[in-house]
Amino acid sequence: MASEKVETVVAGNYIEMEREEGDSKSAKNKLSNLFWHGGSVYDAWFSCASNQVAQVLLTLPYSFSQLGMLSGILFQLFYGLMGSWTAYLISLLYVEYRTRKEREKVDFRNHVIQWFEVLDGLLGKHWRNIGLFFNCTFLLFGSVIQLIACASNIYYINDNLDKRTWTYIFGACCATTVFIPSFHNYRVWSFLGLMMTSYTAWYLTIASLLHGQIDGVKHSGPNKMVLYFTGATNILYTFGGHAVTVEIMHAMWKPQKFKMIYLIATLYVLTLTLPSASAVYWAFGDLLLTHSNALSLLPRSGFRDTAVILMLIHQFITFGFACTPLYFVWEKFIGVHETKSVFKRALARLPVVIPIWFLAIIFPFFGPINSTVGSLLVSFTVYIIPSLAHMITFAPSSARENAVERPPSFLGGWAGMYSINIFVVVWVLIVGFGFGGWASMLNFIQQINTFGLFTKCYQCPHKA
Repeated sequence: MASEKVETVVAGNYIEMEREEGDSKSAKNKLSNLFWHGGSVYDAWFSCASNQVAQVLLTLPYSFSQLGMLSGILFQLFYGLMGSWTAYLISLLYVEYRTRKEREKVDFRNHVIQWFEVLDGLLGKHWRNIGLFFNCTFLLFGSVIQLIACASNIYYINDNLDKRTWTYIFGACCATTVFIPSFHNYRVWSFLGLMMTSYTAWYLTIASLLHGQIDGVKHSGPNKMVLYFTGATNILYTFGGHAVTVEIMHAMWKPQKFKMIYLIATLYVLTLTLPSASAVYWAFGDLLLTHSNALSLLPRSGFRDTAVILMLIHQFITFGFACTPLYFVWEKFIGVHETKSVFKRALARLPVVIPIWFLAIIFPFFGPINSTVGSLLVSFTVYIIPSLAHMITFAPSSARENAVERPPSFLGGWAGMYSINIFVVVWVLIVGFGFGGWASMLNFIQQINTFGLFTKCYQCPHKA
């Protein structure tokens, strides 16, 4: 009986808000709602799956060349499960925070709850500041990576311009995401984005198998510890795309239904990443060590050009996914977050895009930058901090007794949950941040020494 009451509290205000908005709209706007205003379980699943695998799909074969086939497959499965676990923890903490606030009659009608606010409400300002720093820095570099990927991909269709010039162009294009108010409004984009990555993944798989193995192909990985941990942290980054989990949950009509969505999204993503990375590595082997973008090795064709164009569109969508929480933080900082004027909010958001643009031009290292961001930022943002936050939030016996969501019995109750959390923290701290940080920074510095900062065309073939 108590749990039913809690569930009503969790979703009550939000459902009422959406119904009020819906009733005020005329029939002629129903088509607009269909494509523009989403908040169902399916919308959340498309958002999670679409956001989780974007440009990283093109760098996973590169990671396989560093790890070897077996380690590459095992790390994908392992980090896929671990990422789903910490997304589950974030969803529990969100529901806990929102329930407590709505019991205090706090109204979230014109306010998007974010991860740092959850930490603030449950654990205090120090946790808020730590969460805000890591989340914003990760999302900033996540947006940078999408811009770098745009320039890297379009070059394989049109090499008349260098990659730096393409970065300028796509920076301007991606700046238009300031006009998309919130994650509600990504309904059609999330669906299309997932279709695009699905096409690209299966193109990579089929094209590599049809191409066959190159002459004298070698599969020597793993043969260097630096490369091994660099590859592992790229996969850590791949399945750590849930820095926007709270914003996606908040866009749902019933946020408490999010619990299993990320796991189901991850299972689908694995059907794309495992076959494509395995097939490309099988065909090209060690050649991938110097070609971090898998598309660069496949012969040009209409199918490849289609994959490039679809990935470009998807990277625009993923840029919006990564940048929207940054827009919210900036809006709250300058005091325009609850303004209803879309145009006013869009103007206020523009300064957020400028540092992203600048960083993409300084560090155009497609591939190595993923591992660096994975080890230094993703490790804390989406693995260590949620696990520690969950353990500390529910450390008092009163908090466990009054928890909105209790641990499922098959996990072994609270003891089982704490055991998994401790394992995640220790593993990611040692392997992800420790070894991964060491390896990815060495690799990143090597790219700077080889190509230099502000390089015009990273890993471009020399023209005659």
